Amino acid sequence: MKNHETDPKSKHHMIGSTDSNQKSLDEVNGTVEVPQNAGFWRTLMAYTGPGALIAVGYMDPGNWITSIAGGAQYKYALLTVVLLSSLVAMLLQAMSARLGIVTGKDLAQLTRERTGKKTGLFLWIVTELAIMATDIAEIIGSAIALKLLFGFPLIVGLIITAADVLILLILMKLGFRKIEAIVATLVAVILFVFLYEVILAKPEVTQMLEGYIPSSAIVTNHGMLYLTLGIVGATVMPHDLYLGSSISQTRNFDRSDRKSVAKAIKFTTIDSNIQLTIAFVVNSLLLILGAALFFGTNSDLGRFVDLFNALSDNQVVGAIASPLLSMLFALALLASGQSSTITGTLAGQIIMEGFINLKMPLWAQRLLTRLLSVTPVIIFAVIYHGNEAKIEDLLTSSQVFLSIALPFAMIPLVLFTSNKDLMGEFVNKTWSKVLGWIIAVILIILNIYLILNTLGITA
Repeated sequence: MKNHETDPKSKHHMIGSTDSNQKSLDEVNGTVEVPQNAGFWRTLMAYTGPGALIAVGYMDPGNWITSIAGGAQYKYALLTVVLLSSLVAMLLQAMSARLGIVTGKDLAQLTRERTGKKTGLFLWIVTELAIMATDIAEIIGSAIALKLLFGFPLIVGLIITAADVLILLILMKLGFRKIEAIVATLVAVILFVFLYEVILAKPEVTQMLEGYIPSSAIVTNHGMLYLTLGIVGATVMPHDLYLGSSISQTRNFDRSDRKSVAKAIKFTTIDSNIQLTIAFVVNSLLLILGAALFFGTNSDLGRFVDLFNALSDNQVVGAIASPLLSMLFALALLASGQSSTITGTLAGQIIMEGFINLKMPLWAQRLLTRLLSVTPVIIFAVIYHGNEAKIEDLLTSSQVFLSIALPFAMIPLVLFTSNKDLMGEFVNKTWSKVLGWIIAVILIILNIYLILNTLGITA
């Protein structure tokens, strides 16, 4: 008799049966109750929450420099990249949620099970590097926000940010819904701060809307392509695919019932799309703010400090300049960094447990995953102490690396969700499978082009 857990053709495996010792994020897996026969809105509210944790990864501090710099340099032209990246994110996160709900395992666990030892090791290393690249933006963003708001030295801010993993341990004791509510509140702060600042900036609406129409210059202009991949990397985060496949399993529903599984997929996807739409609005606002306030001003906007100072300088942004705008910017930066840090740490745990089956106490595990990500940033900060510009240069480069790392998470995701033996009736529809492969191929081609162009090999 075949083992249901290891046999991919088992119907019990198909609808999410899994060994309790192998549950993803075991301490919160299946802990949130959902109503059985409630109406649409009550059911949606029960499933609302994971989407917010996913969405913060799409509006973390790494997006800020790439999006605002994109607006400052190319006005509204890169809004089309923000739109397309958001649509890609929605497709991939829907696949990710479906994978977790149907199989009862996350993307890291399935990758480990279904690849050879060397391939699995390589994918784990790439994914850990992607987590580190993500944390570079989150940690630096939070540390700089603490400096701008409270005057802390950057290295002190980095250490405080590194220690905030302990806050996550406390929050987990309070229940996963509390974490979801806190992150959703931080997202709301970010949204309203930038909406307020953009309204004050009075962007050119017609040109802004035209920015969502694709232009060939995005590919032919090297500088624009570099920022494009930075925006894609900052928007479609590789670690979020692992996170989405795990936290989609936090709801407690009957995994043996096809209708319950279908309902879970439906409402989790709706939640994800709503929250990713908010992330799309925030990223658009960031780029619009950069275009409306800084295009043609010759301002150096490569650093958070530059943006902070520019918002209170009437010679740069005109009559709307005020210390309030600057402080709101710093507050939103701190909210973004902290919310992203919570989800980044969770993703780090998922990846380490899934790929290398790490067995250790929860507090030690979280501390280890955090230290792996934080240590390179602190070393870099010590080496370049006093040279904050050099430290912030890591940001755009880290986001481009995320774009390069994305196919290594995306390809297994599309493969698994297109596997009928694994997914059964919930396998990808033909259109989503084809679209997934087209996106992966285009992204790989653009990455190769960028690398060759950077090395001076292409014309």
